[in-house]
Amino acid sequence: MSWAYLACLLFSLAGMTILDLRHRLFWFADARRAAIVHGLGLAAFLAWDGLGILTGIFHRGDSPYMTGIDLAPELPLEELFFLVFLCWLTMNLYTGGARILRARAGRARAGIVRPGRARAGSGISHAGPGPAATEPADHSGRAAHRTGTDVDGGPAGERP
Repeated sequence: MSWAYLACLLFSLAGMTILDLRHRLFWFADARRAAIVHGLGLAAFLAWDGLGILTGIFHRGDSPYMTGIDLAPELPLEELFFLVFLCWLTMNLYTGGARILRARAGRARAGIVRPGRARAGSGISHAGPGPAATEPADHSGRAAHRTGTDVDGGPAGERP
C-alpha cells in the first residue's frame, strides 16, 4: 500500500486551489455556482465510471502507487480525487481562457496594441515598448503619433 498517487493528486489539487484563489477563476469567483457545476460534473463522471464498471470496460488496475482502498468494486479512492481535480482543472481553464479572450477582444475593439507587439500588416516593427506602440492606429493601419515621428524615430510617413 502506497500513498504516492494520492499525494500527487492532493498536490495537484493544492495547485488548482492556489491558481483559483489567485485569479478568482471558479470556486473563489462564485462558490455557489462552482458547487453546483463541480457537483454536477463529478456526478456525471462518477456515473460514467459506474457504467463503465458495470459493463466491464473499466477495472481497477494493480499499481504499487495506489492506496488499495476501494470506494466500490473497481472504484479506487484515487479516482474520486482525480475526478475532482479534472473538473476543477477544466473549469479553471475554461474561465481563464474566456477571460483572456474577452480581454483581447476588448483591446482589439479599442484599437490598442500592447507594447512590443504590432498589428499584422501595420508596417510597425517590434522595436520594443514605447508610447507609439500603445496608441491606437489611424485609418491607414499605422500607429497614430502626436510627435510627428514614426515608430523607428524618423519623420512620419518615411520608410527606410
